[in-house]
Amino acid sequence: MIKKSLSRSDSAKRDSAKKVKKPELGRVLLVEDDAVLAMALQDALMDGGAEEVIVCHTMKATVAELEKEEKLDAMILDVHLADRDDGWALAELVSMLGPKRPWIAFSTGSPDAIPAEIAEMGPVFEKPYDPKQLVDVLASGRKRGLFSRLLG
Repeated sequence: MIKKSLSRSDSAKRDSAKKVKKPELGRVLLVEDDAVLAMALQDALMDGGAEEVIVCHTMKATVAELEKEEKLDAMILDVHLADRDDGWALAELVSMLGPKRPWIAFSTGSPDAIPAEIAEMGPVFEKPYDPKQLVDVLASGRKRGLFSRLLG
């Protein structure tokens, strides 16, 4: 079980030549067992303005992260993890956090395998997809009006 977290300051140190954007995406929990895809998504999220990206490769590591009860703004969830083939159960767990639950996106090679009521919880990205596309959808969902922010 490997869990890696990358913060905005780590990203800035990694590439000081890039202009550091003001974090807009907040804290993102990335649940992905494919290490190459996880790194690509992590880089895209940091470049897109994430404050922090916490990467979990297993269901067990993800549950441990969720038990910390630290605020999460978004969760990108691979629904077919190596240690569990029903990763969408994590979305059900997170949905119990109430109205301030994180924004959820699903990542899968077989979108038809996700139960319809779960797929309605957030956008589904079919692998392979461009990580920038996911970041763009996440960023557009974060740019809500004042009234929406007061309700959420």
